[in-house]
Amino acid sequence: MICAHFGRAETFTIVDTDSGDVEVVPNTSEHLGGTGLPPEIISAKGAHVMLTGGLGPKAVKMFEGYGIEVFVGATGTVRDAIADWKEGHLEEASDKNACREHRH
Repeated sequence: MICAHFGRAETFTIVDTDSGDVEVVPNTSEHLGGTGLPPEIISAKGAHVMLTGGLGPKAVKMFEGYGIEVFVGATGTVRDAIADWKEGHLEEASDKNACREHRH
């Protein structure tokens, strides 16, 4: 299931949409008491696109810095999010639609 608060997700699911390969990566970032930040973890896995329910403006900028496109509005399962993205139902992340409630 898609986590409502991106940075506090327990895991990140990396999906190769060409091959169908799936890898579940633990969130070992400083948000959960580890080191590093989620964009660093996801970038290290070679991701080019990131789908999420929402995230803060600092995270949007970090992903942009790694050359990773971010789309917001994902809900349900990872499979649902990928289908919604492929169908053009998710919105590209920007400063205007970034979360502000979580004090990012």
